[in-house]
Amino acid sequence: MYGSMQSNGNLQAFDFQGKMPFTSRAPRKALNSIAIVTCFCLPLLIFEVVFSAQTFSLHYDSPLDCAVLCCMVLAVVFLLGYFAYSATMRRTAGVLEPEWYVFAFAASALAWLLAFGLGQMNFEVNMQPFYDVNNLNVYKSVNPAKIRGQQMMDAGRIVFTPDSHLDVTKAMGFQNQEKYCVAPVTVGPTGPNATTLETYDFWAVGLNCCSGHGADYHCGDYYKRKASSGLRLMREEERPYYRLAVQQAEAAHNIRAMHPVFLYWVEDANTELFTFQDEGFKYFLLGSFCFCCVQLFAVMIASIIFSRMNF
Repeated sequence: MYGSMQSNGNLQAFDFQGKMPFTSRAPRKALNSIAIVTCFCLPLLIFEVVFSAQTFSLHYDSPLDCAVLCCMVLAVVFLLGYFAYSATMRRTAGVLEPEWYVFAFAASALAWLLAFGLGQMNFEVNMQPFYDVNNLNVYKSVNPAKIRGQQMMDAGRIVFTPDSHLDVTKAMGFQNQEKYCVAPVTVGPTGPNATTLETYDFWAVGLNCCSGHGADYHCGDYYKRKASSGLRLMREEERPYYRLAVQQAEAAHNIRAMHPVFLYWVEDANTELFTFQDEGFKYFLLGSFCFCCVQLFAVMIASIIFSRMNF
């Protein structure tokens, strides 16, 4: 005890050996739970609103309303950008943690862009074909030898008679970057005793699924014996090329096609149609789940980085 220094009630000034203690680290800044929840939920909400508007029936039934809704959400994103800019500029005037404003704006802008692009793609590939065909009429027990294509101009789904099939011997293909393949729907026996129709008005179509010569046609459900249905072709940009292929078939096989109706040859038209809807919902759910995971990961990383920043 001889020569020891009195602490005078302050034991932290020196240790028991008279040495200065190690300098303690600056305390880590507490997490802002409200900012974290907001920065996770707000971009996710923006993504879901725009993605669903672009994908589903609002886009089909009222494109103008869909565009207005997307623009309104975009206006919210720009408002967040203004808040982020203002918070950054007024950082020394008492605005706490402006980095969360910047993060919310960046995440929301990315959410809007991804939702708009992915929704448009999902709509064009899956949902628009479903809505187009579903809004047209369904015709059953259609005999291609008796019914003319002019009578089926409003058909979306056609179920032919059980003895209907593709006549691949009269298949043809037109080349224009892509190979546009066609084969007429006929009825009755095949081979040498095949029925010759007065006019071939129903044509199965497909892209890049034939050589364009002879019976080399393998589009759709051509190989299924029970296949006797067709889904209407709704892609207007492809129709002129299929019409040229039909004209080549007319000249090559000395047949007529007065009012050709182009179809995707399938076994069950209803099942095939609702496959488009199922695919649209599947990609919507998959896109939502992936964005949610990415957003959660980004918020976690931002929380760690922002908590270690010293101001």
